Amino acid sequence: MPPAITERPFGIHGKNMVTEYTITNNNGMEVSVMNYGATITKIITADKHGTKGNVILGFDSLNGYIENGNQYIGCIVGRYCNRIDKAKFSLDGKEYILAKNNKENSLHGGNKGFDKVSWKAEKIDEQSLKFSYLSEDGEEGFPGNLSVEVTYSVSPLNELIIQYSATTDQATPVNLTSHCYFNLSAGQARTILDHELKIYADLYTTLNNDAIPTGELASVKNDRLDFTTAKKVGKDINNFPGGYDINFVLNGPSGKAAELYDPVTGRYMEMFTSEPGVQFYSGNFLHTATINNNTATDYVEHAALCLEAQHFPDSPNKPAFPNTILRPGETYDQRTVYKFSVK
Repeated sequence: MPPAITERPFGIHGKNMVTEYTITNNNGMEVSVMNYGATITKIITADKHGTKGNVILGFDSLNGYIENGNQYIGCIVGRYCNRIDKAKFSLDGKEYILAKNNKENSLHGGNKGFDKVSWKAEKIDEQSLKFSYLSEDGEEGFPGNLSVEVTYSVSPLNELIIQYSATTDQATPVNLTSHCYFNLSAGQARTILDHELKIYADLYTTLNNDAIPTGELASVKNDRLDFTTAKKVGKDINNFPGGYDINFVLNGPSGKAAELYDPVTGRYMEMFTSEPGVQFYSGNFLHTATINNNTATDYVEHAALCLEAQHFPDSPNKPAFPNTILRPGETYDQRTVYKFSVK
């Protein structure tokens, strides 16, 4: 079949119509994205028997995403994904105060991050959609007018390619990611504990009791955080209260970040990124998701996992970490690819 993009109404957010766009490649792989939060709502791929299924979590209506905004399901996260310690940072001699929405810290851009706004959608060709958003100076406490573009493409090789770019008129921290929750069984298994995960990282950022990096890097070797050889997600998960929520320091420079495999369906996902880190989050709070204020019974603890390409958490307060400050005249540029196949 020839590649194509279709669209359908998905709801209303404030005064803005929300549209879901579906990109289909010549193999029949589908990726659906809506302009609320530039959120990926479906990724349809075939298993080893050719049976198609949705390999990410999502909801059938806009209301589900709004009601469960604290889960960040499928959305683009910004202006700064992950945590900033005590919701403040200093830049060029000035202190900036952010919203505290994660105990004393700022998480995923604050109370109204990029996941909770309407983006402008533009069709580039039959395989690509571009979403753009202007984050105004002072939004959620961040300095500078930041123009952001996120382009989703689906290649003939069954790759979901996410290309990010941003420019600013004032120096500002920028750290963007996609917060998809993957379960490659497409509903056959209620959790991802039997999925096999490999992460191309020999180091991770150690955390304090508030999940803020200490500034130190530690080896994963001989540790239950060692995913340098593929292992079941559930093998060591009980050693971590609640589950995994860790930033891994990618080895580079190949760009290979992770591999995820479901032995039952045969679905296999490879992740590549230009970013220095990947946050592995094992869906520790998915059991708290609701639909119309009732328990979303399909979503249990560890129903899916996230592999979020990123710079390191709290980098604005950690000068030794890779730089996240974007300045006028520079362009933020990130490319992350999720490639689907079977084995």
